[in-house]
Amino acid sequence: MDKLIYTAMTGAAQVLNQQAVVSENLANANTPGFRAALSTFRAVPLVGEGLQTRTFVVDSTPGSDFTPAIMQQTGRALDVALPGAGWLAVIGPDGKEAYTRNGSLQITPGGVLQTRNGLDVMGDGGAITIPADTEVTIARDGSISTVPSGTGATAVVAAGRLKLVNPPPEQLERGGDGLFRLKDGTTAPVDANVSVVSGSLEGSNVNTVEAMVNMISLARKFDMQMKMLQSADNNARQASQIMSLTG
Repeated sequence: MDKLIYTAMTGAAQVLNQQAVVSENLANANTPGFRAALSTFRAVPLVGEGLQTRTFVVDSTPGSDFTPAIMQQTGRALDVALPGAGWLAVIGPDGKEAYTRNGSLQITPGGVLQTRNGLDVMGDGGAITIPADTEVTIARDGSISTVPSGTGATAVVAAGRLKLVNPPPEQLERGGDGLFRLKDGTTAPVDANVSVVSGSLEGSNVNTVEAMVNMISLARKFDMQMKMLQSADNNARQASQIMSLTG
């Protein structure tokens, strides 16, 4: 069978994989602090018999787009945005430390500070607990202060500090849960230079127009690969017919 079938098949399969990446980006276009995933095609030389011009196609995801997104004011005390580089440390679903820029926070009935999707927010000594019936204020350095409702400013109580980190982007990798972790499995140290802005949220850095154009381009590439498969199949059928006649 003509090797063109296999090379075209790899192209079609990898186009589908890249469409999945773009679809995930589009699905998170309104997720606060989301970082768009990047993917690209690369050619792998065909080993064995065949022309040197024939190559397999592989879809590789080199990383994520760490370009800052626009910050929007919400006026909500539990919303925080990171104006520059940096990450908010949380406890991932696997129980290990992970990093996100989604600063939409909430307080559980038990007083635990969490993200909107239920992840405990890390403080200097672990999870942060907020006393009941208090008003919460988050300072620029991540310090959390509480004031019992109905009392004066003299009753301010420190509840902890957000763990803010800033590892090099090349050391981070995105997990299947959308959270970032260090590639070597360690945890990042606190970075005093990272700050937050209370009452604001950073948007997603996904360019929806660019993503839609990319989806259209990928659909055309998939159609092209399918036409190549059909052409290779027709060539193989015609070659078989000719061989049967000459035999």
